[in-house]
Amino acid sequence: MDLSQYDPNGVGNPNNNIFGLPSTEENARLVIIPVPWEVTVSYSAGTARAADNIMKASMQVDLYDADYHNVWKQGYYLQEVDKKILLKSDYLRKEAELYIDYISNGEILEKNNFMCKSLREINEGSKFLNNWVYLQASELLGKGKLVALLGGDHSTPFGFIKALAEKYASFGILQIDAHCDLRKAYEGFTYSHASIMYNVLNEIPQVSKLVQVGIRDYCDEEVDYINDSNGRVVTFFDQRLKEEQYEGSIWKQQVDRIIAELPELVYISYDIDGLDPKLCPNTGTPVQGGFEAEAVNYLFRKVHESGRKIIGFDLNEVGVGDSEWDANVGARVLYNLCNLFTANNL
Repeated sequence: MDLSQYDPNGVGNPNNNIFGLPSTEENARLVIIPVPWEVTVSYSAGTARAADNIMKASMQVDLYDADYHNVWKQGYYLQEVDKKILLKSDYLRKEAELYIDYISNGEILEKNNFMCKSLREINEGSKFLNNWVYLQASELLGKGKLVALLGGDHSTPFGFIKALAEKYASFGILQIDAHCDLRKAYEGFTYSHASIMYNVLNEIPQVSKLVQVGIRDYCDEEVDYINDSNGRVVTFFDQRLKEEQYEGSIWKQQVDRIIAELPELVYISYDIDGLDPKLCPNTGTPVQGGFEAEAVNYLFRKVHESGRKIIGFDLNEVGVGDSEWDANVGARVLYNLCNLFTANNL
């Protein structure tokens, strides 16, 4: 169907694609890769099935956007979830649960051959996943598509960022998150969800700057990494942002400072636990504090208005609970990101 003739006032058709749009991968400007993976999550599981839940909830998203009016007519397409990847995630997740329980009790890894084997399988599986994502993203980028990624846990975008690094010689990452994700091989998992930014900075030199916003749960190792990064990592901690506001600073002033740290090319990595957990109660590792969704949308809009080019984004850690609330919020966060990204690249 010609999207210019599509009626956005009608009921969302579940037989159509994301947000009820009758898009195909061929005619869509923006293609979203779903990555159903949560092998290394260290608290609550469920995000591997986020894409299907967000797809369903997206039918209730009204398409009018006051900031990016009718940008949806460029076409958005969410690829079908690869069930083989999901099955592999489910299998390795069970292995990881046994392993995490074992080491949490203070047991010595080297004394248990089964646990050593499990750890090897998990790390090999994560390498497989990274390469799979890299190949999917590279193919779409080669076709001239705008590409985004929908996780899954926060380890999932590594291969996507690697693919972008082959297209762009230097770019920065704007990370919305409750966590730094700068741990080295957290719990022994080389590509842990808690290690994504450490791995990106360590293995992808084209990432010249990491700007983290909303961080409020972190360890000494991560603070040392930030302090020793020579400015490559700049972190705006949630506590300090709130204290500044209590003393009279306004969000616009803080946003201006955040944007000033970003280079001209920007990739957005959005862990939904950067929001207030009332908006994402079933995310993998919820932490008190965080943002309203509108505050993050404002930051993104100002990045767009600054003239910086957004080269891609990921959305991760949307949980699956007894209600559809997480998916409902996730669908709206995703829609805003799609509109922002597409408008920025018109």
